[in-house]
Amino acid sequence: MAQAEEFGTELADFRRRVEELRSAPALPEADRLPALEAALLELRHAAEVLWPRYEELAAGRHRGGPEEHHEHRLLRTLFQRLPVAVALLDRDTVVRRCNPAAGQVLGVRAGYATGRALTGSLAHGSRAAFRSQVAAVARGEGDRGLTVRLPGPSRQGGTALRATLTALHPPHEPGAIVLAVLQPTVPGAPAGTGPAGPAAAVERGESRPDPSEAARGAELMDLLDGTTTALLGADSPKEVPQRVAEALYGRFADWVVVDAAVPGGALRRAAVLAPAGRLRDAVAAQDPSSWPPVVDAVRHGGTTLRVRPEDPGLLGRDAAGTPVLVRAEAGSLLCVPLSDGAGGPVLGALTLLRTGGRRAFGLAEAGAVERIARHVALALRGL
Repeated sequence: MAQAEEFGTELADFRRRVEELRSAPALPEADRLPALEAALLELRHAAEVLWPRYEELAAGRHRGGPEEHHEHRLLRTLFQRLPVAVALLDRDTVVRRCNPAAGQVLGVRAGYATGRALTGSLAHGSRAAFRSQVAAVARGEGDRGLTVRLPGPSRQGGTALRATLTALHPPHEPGAIVLAVLQPTVPGAPAGTGPAGPAAAVERGESRPDPSEAARGAELMDLLDGTTTALLGADSPKEVPQRVAEALYGRFADWVVVDAAVPGGALRRAAVLAPAGRLRDAVAAQDPSSWPPVVDAVRHGGTTLRVRPEDPGLLGRDAAGTPVLVRAEAGSLLCVPLSDGAGGPVLGALTLLRTGGRRAFGLAEAGAVERIARHVALALRGL
């Protein structure tokens, strides 16, 4: 038991280090070689240390007898093929395991969800209640049920889920784990009507085909061409922020915010394109220094990529004190510095948001936006 716990701790540390290395493709070219060397080091550690320890633990577990081993395989197969979305959580809502049906309902791969808080896949308004109910079930206060929502406007169908929570006590676990069953609800429909939205595809055995990598590459090339053309058409550097915002808005992002650095270390909001409304006006009037990703981009030249961000304060707050990230219903955020990449000063930051159920920004898209940011920096310098 002690060996298994020690191995679990080391494996968890390994996974955290690997997660940090996942952003390596988005790093500047000069920083990619050290990240690659670190990735090779982690692979060697997995092959030479972690795998032999796993084989030892697996061999000891298999001594329990062929019947017990067969039962474990049967239960594992049943869990994976169950057409209902099921996840095993700890008291902090971190996913221990989830089946493919849960991955499709939540819009993430099952392997990606494991080790991450399930609250990250829910709308901000549902996270606190879900986290509290899971903790109560884990403490032994009885089974619970509540309705939660996925990111996206509530008026769209398929965003509401009924979460049923119950405690499990596995024999080799130090505490209880929580079994969560997620079922989509249909507003106004009687119970038993059937699933809607993403879960309907699970029931029918369907899947939504993603665009091919070639098509996505062509889209990014078209985006680069469009933004470069827009920048070349600027008569002066003052027109650059608005032109790049117009080139990216709608087709690539639901929000485009350009912040410029001014002498003395201050920042000013140079352009904001977003759906018309009070929130857009509030963002345009904000101090850019209230956005931590913008400050990090300008001061340290860092790129920030967040998918379903947990921290509601990433984009500051409006006049009423409500987090802008929550009001915008942001599903993913990408913030890159405006730098020529040749050691020159950072001239500002470009922040993009995708809202609702729109596909999150990926690493390839982050790399393309970094190239666009370099072109913007050159245009701002009048080159």
